[in-house]
Amino acid sequence: MFLSSIPLKERPALVRQHFNALNISGFIITRGDEYLGEYVAPHAERLAWLTGFTGSAGLAILLETEGCVFSDGRYTVQMAEQAPEDLWETRHSGHYPPQKWLSEKAKGMRIGYDPRLVSQRELKGWQTAGLQLIPLENNPIDLAWSDQPASPARPIHHHPPELTGETSRSKRDRLAQQLRTAEQDAMILADCSSLAWLLNIRGSDIAMTPIAHAYGILHADGTADIFAEASRFQDEPEDSGIHLQPPSSLSKYLKGLSGKTVRLDPATTPIWFQMVLEEASVHQVDGPDLCSLPKAIKNRVEQEGNRRAHKLDSIALARFLHWLEGNGTGHHETELADKLEAFRKLAPDYKGPSFETISAAGPNGAYPHYRAEAGRDSVLQENSVYLVDSGAQYPFGTTDITRTIWVGPAEPPQDVRCAFTAVLKGNITLSRQRFPMGLPGYRLDTLARSALWNEGLDFDHGTGHGIGSYLSVHEGPQSISVAPRPTGLVPGMILSNEPGYYEIGAYGIRIENLLLVQESPQKDSARHWLEFEVLTHTPIDRRLIDATLLTQEEKHWLNQYHAIVQQKLLPLLEDELHPWLKRSCAPLD
Repeated sequence: MFLSSIPLKERPALVRQHFNALNISGFIITRGDEYLGEYVAPHAERLAWLTGFTGSAGLAILLETEGCVFSDGRYTVQMAEQAPEDLWETRHSGHYPPQKWLSEKAKGMRIGYDPRLVSQRELKGWQTAGLQLIPLENNPIDLAWSDQPASPARPIHHHPPELTGETSRSKRDRLAQQLRTAEQDAMILADCSSLAWLLNIRGSDIAMTPIAHAYGILHADGTADIFAEASRFQDEPEDSGIHLQPPSSLSKYLKGLSGKTVRLDPATTPIWFQMVLEEASVHQVDGPDLCSLPKAIKNRVEQEGNRRAHKLDSIALARFLHWLEGNGTGHHETELADKLEAFRKLAPDYKGPSFETISAAGPNGAYPHYRAEAGRDSVLQENSVYLVDSGAQYPFGTTDITRTIWVGPAEPPQDVRCAFTAVLKGNITLSRQRFPMGLPGYRLDTLARSALWNEGLDFDHGTGHGIGSYLSVHEGPQSISVAPRPTGLVPGMILSNEPGYYEIGAYGIRIENLLLVQESPQKDSARHWLEFEVLTHTPIDRRLIDATLLTQEEKHWLNQYHAIVQQKLLPLLEDELHPWLKRSCAPLD
């Protein structure tokens, strides 16, 4: 995060001081940075600096006399706790969208936004009758934030084909052919993950996601420009078709595309690009980032790399859960997260976490994206529920896993076991489902919720997100959620499977494994069928399961899963862990 000497309650007033000079009556600030990323560097934590809300998704609208913070169901409680209630309303963005708030509170006003931080798709979502949305050259938060950290510009290094499974030239040639077929001359690359994948580069400009902050342009001849200082590159570009350009030349370069047809993704490209290209009379075509889908479809080398990453991660998780059983109570949540980190660090290939570990004791587990802070975190009590959601970065893969554990000698309460078993049933049902090639993920979402719904329970987040390959832990375009995203599932995609249930004030439950989409053999069928390979191999807490609520098929799947976990981990763990592993993987009757 960041530290600021400016008191939180003074910050909105400091921003408002610049409204008159900018000729606006309000300002909209999103969570994303100049690359529209989910995870941002300290200098781009503008939403958190202004409001105190530190969630990974959301926005705020600041008017001259009032303001509102918006986020989704993962963060509604956190927003209310972090944003001072005398300065900010807080709203669930799905139930009360920013557009509605603007239509009621800002009619007739000039509302500013930073075009470098906003996509075309976001801007359209805010438009409402009687409201003027004004792009600003100067961001009033940057003007008010006197101790704002500097933007990072850390080293960029080559990620070799033995880890990526394909050269940059091969990737660029494939996508350039699509540009030529569409009669497009170039494509803007504003998503740093796409740029990293396409050019086979990695960086460390933000914590936990190995990307480099830079923009790029892919041309129809297969060459590419990357706008980053040459001094940042630790290696030569992979081939002569990758050209380094100074970041200061970007605007001039874009204007030099006059008369050409340029592709932009309206969801991942700041609207600033559109403004510059319009000024230069460049013909613009909206279309999905051509890197997005092939990046999501892992090739054989990437698939094997992810299996290797999960193998190392499963060893670390087993050691941690074994230690937790006898030593966890009495420790603070941050200490528990540090202990898990220490076990991961035993693997030489470990590069760091893939996101900030959610280490949640008891009632804190009811916040799906809870963040423990040293000095303010809870102590894990005996006979309580502990939820840990964590992930790791390895040069050959990215992991994400959640386990919910009962800690203590007493038997878990029946309501907790019932909820846990309903979550488990959803996880199992999705894991074992066969489905047609190209089925959109949203059509599978109810499989993970059905058992919960039968108990009158549910969860207010997606069931599954895509996973990068030594890239972002959250990767599209595939997902499994209630949102009707049209991307079909195909072999090579990796998704999370993480149903949950959250009892506010009491506990949280989530069980998360990662799934690899694979072809499924099916006799006497003209259709292609798919199934999931479970990549995660970590025991699921048997003490929290009410076996009477499982069907025979569900018991069989769980017993088989635990048999595989034991078979894979037993040769890799120290002898003193063997009794714990065998007990944790023992079959249910």
